[in-house]
Amino acid sequence: MTATLAESKPIAPLAARLARIKPSPTIAVTDKARRLKAAGRDIIGLGAGEPDFDTPQNIKDAAKRAIDKGETKYTAVDGTPALKQAVIAKFKRENALDYAPEQIIVGAGGKQVLFNALLATINPGDEVVVPAPYWVSYPDIVSLCEGVPVAVTGPENNGFKIRPQDLEAAITKRTKWLILNSPSNPSGAAYTAKELKALADVLMRHPHVWVLTDDIYEHLTYGDFKFATICNVEPRLYPRTLTLNGVSKTYCMTGWRIGYAGGPKELIAGMAALQSQSTTNASSISQAAAVEALSGPQDFIPRHNKSFLERRDLVVAGLNRCAGLRCSVPEGAFYVYPSCAGVIGKTTPQGKVLKTDGDFVDYLLDAEGVAVVQGEAFGLSPYFRISYATSNQALTEACKRIERACAALK
Repeated sequence: MTATLAESKPIAPLAARLARIKPSPTIAVTDKARRLKAAGRDIIGLGAGEPDFDTPQNIKDAAKRAIDKGETKYTAVDGTPALKQAVIAKFKRENALDYAPEQIIVGAGGKQVLFNALLATINPGDEVVVPAPYWVSYPDIVSLCEGVPVAVTGPENNGFKIRPQDLEAAITKRTKWLILNSPSNPSGAAYTAKELKALADVLMRHPHVWVLTDDIYEHLTYGDFKFATICNVEPRLYPRTLTLNGVSKTYCMTGWRIGYAGGPKELIAGMAALQSQSTTNASSISQAAAVEALSGPQDFIPRHNKSFLERRDLVVAGLNRCAGLRCSVPEGAFYVYPSCAGVIGKTTPQGKVLKTDGDFVDYLLDAEGVAVVQGEAFGLSPYFRISYATSNQALTEACKRIERACAALK
């Protein structure tokens, strides 16, 4: 009997580990907004977590010089000597942290550095404490590494930050890491030095727990808030802390794909070994640009932050005018994380009952062409995330549309 086409079609040999993860919801929302725009819809996309400002000219010029000088070959797996020295100087200058070259690694974005750190250290069943709301990739990467993500809610009435007692209750003998992201994606919450010290006091009672502090939004803070990183606040945590950062957000270099970290040399060596068998080095051109970013003029940062602060206040005020929404004021990053609890249970003009934050997000996109990300993706509902890294004009129009959509609910 001749086999039919359907019968002879091979099944893709996908590994079982892929069932532990799902595609990034933030990327999915951004891609959907792009498709709808391409199809002619009037869409305001507020899902992307990247600055709308261009990469500063001096950084682009450094990349061009590197090309002209022929710096287009393989580099050391863990980063060029020049970039490692720039990272060491940055950590010393801005964070009072001392690292040697063998304690520094450079990767193709902060996500790769994070992935390498967890894959190099997690054994099956190891637990990783992840404060919620969290960046969507943290729990999935833990799961992909056969670890167990342990979400700990930072309640809205504590600024979406976990408390010492919350951390204490989450730690077990299987806990390998605590991941801290301050300022936070998605909430913009940022821990003060005092709050970090209280968490550090808990960690000092549990010497088997390591700390991965994701400081990617370090320079995006507002008002009188002073950034701090945990092993600067508690130096005794230095031997078991990986301090992660990158150039994507502060320097408007999301597409250049450069992240870096400082930590114990044994951990860095393990991460480098993994990287040597995956991507090898990050782009040589991007590394040259990152040297200029970290070492060159920093005067544009306050200007950008002034714009972000105006946008934050515009969006918070606009959302708090919407029936059923409530938006607190974040200390940093370029996100707000408003509650939509007041619209859950209401009915759209088309007769659909909004049962979840996902339903509300779908309603905003269908009814008004505003693309945001549901709180379920970040581990805390009923909320949603808005990125205000876009123009004041777009944000003003988006808030008008959201207010109109909320007013139309019954």
